[in-house]
Amino acid sequence: MQYKCKVTVIDKKCFSDYQSQYLANPSAGPCTFYQTGDEFIFERYGGEDTFQLAGDGTQCAEAWDCISRYIYTALQGGSIMRGWTNNERMMIACCSDGTRPVIFKIERLDYKVVKIDGMVCTNCANDVKQSLEELSGVICAEVRLDKNWAEVYMDKNAPVSDEALRLVIEQFENYSVTGID
Repeated sequence: MQYKCKVTVIDKKCFSDYQSQYLANPSAGPCTFYQTGDEFIFERYGGEDTFQLAGDGTQCAEAWDCISRYIYTALQGGSIMRGWTNNERMMIACCSDGTRPVIFKIERLDYKVVKIDGMVCTNCANDVKQSLEELSGVICAEVRLDKNWAEVYMDKNAPVSDEALRLVIEQFENYSVTGID
């Protein structure tokens, strides 16, 4: 099993009364870095490490300081907040700006990487994606033709076996599964 972390901006607040009372710029207004609905995916697989690069201008430093520990936990496959939220794979957190906080939903995404030999074109990738998504328990599949693999996201209550994944791919005579992580 592999893990990604999806971070979604679910709300922004602005406390103008606190801003006018305490800030050097009393009309600072709401956060301008994030917008409600913004989504960010963090991953550490196959040479990708977007967690390490997040401080490179893609995230506000104040927010990153508050949410990075939850993202790191998710990327390691851990429980983000067992017993606090109704889903241990999810956390609601906010940045530390007391006059204009941004609220984030942080989700651990569990998936398997199916390495596939024989995919050479977009039609191949579409065939694989459609076949994987027809499997019971598969929420969605993303085919990375450039990497020769498919990322298969599954329902946590209905995991799909490696053998089922292998069979659905190898039903096509030109494709073979070379590994599943």
